[in-house]
Amino acid sequence: MNTKFLKLGLTIFTLFLLLIACHTLAPKPTEQPPTEPPVEGIGRTRVNPNDGMGMVYVPAGEFLMGSEDEHASLDEKPEHLVYLSAYWIYQTEVTNQQYRQCILAGACRGELEDYPEDDHPANYIFRWMGSMYCKWAGGRLPTEAEWEKAARGTDGRKYPWGNEPVTGERANFCDVNCPEDGADKSQDDGYAHTAPVGSYPAGASPYGALDMAGNVWEWVSDGYDPEYYAESPYRNPTGPKDYTYDSMRGGSWAEDARFQRVTYRGRNYMGMIFDNLGFRCVHEE
Repeated sequence: MNTKFLKLGLTIFTLFLLLIACHTLAPKPTEQPPTEPPVEGIGRTRVNPNDGMGMVYVPAGEFLMGSEDEHASLDEKPEHLVYLSAYWIYQTEVTNQQYRQCILAGACRGELEDYPEDDHPANYIFRWMGSMYCKWAGGRLPTEAEWEKAARGTDGRKYPWGNEPVTGERANFCDVNCPEDGADKSQDDGYAHTAPVGSYPAGASPYGALDMAGNVWEWVSDGYDPEYYAESPYRNPTGPKDYTYDSMRGGSWAEDARFQRVTYRGRNYMGMIFDNLGFRCVHEE
């Protein structure tokens, strides 16, 4: 009798050990890393019916404007938070083809033969010419803050694509093809002057805007004041009331990598135009 109870006990104990082993060896479900909820609206695109230009959406919210980097100029400081309402911005710079449309419509100044290459950015553009075009197309020039947010997003990056260096795959800047002083002879972006818009998808901003570093400088609606950031309003800043220079952003094919940073603030005497200066437009949401 005792032997039977002993065998039964050993059997139950063995089964108990097997159950524990199966539970221990059973594969555990793979833990998924937590994901941040997507920001509503990022990735939205649409076409402006007035001129056929593609636009990308920039949601409302805060972003970090300016830079405290050791290489930043004094006019890029202080770094500060800015809140912007939502808006749409052209995915690329306005092209010669689009600008010719505006001339033919009687809304823009200029001679058709001055804008020959269809898909290259329109240049030799005064700021008032860019404003006239954007008004005809149903929008306006971006403010300096709108331009910078569209170029860098909300994570404080140095370039539209992130913090990696400027290369010929990411931007049209002063490289081996560039005739200007300071050219980076180790890089080849494929063009000596302007490139067709959208030629560098690897240089896209977080919202999908292209050519926001290099190709041509871009007019913004603000006047230039080197000390404006110290007094800039938090919500939808539009620039100083009194100024001597006009503001422009983004660098161009004629400048080296230093000028392609999204926080770099270009300035221009009123009434001056160049072959490396164009524009893009914004539409309010």
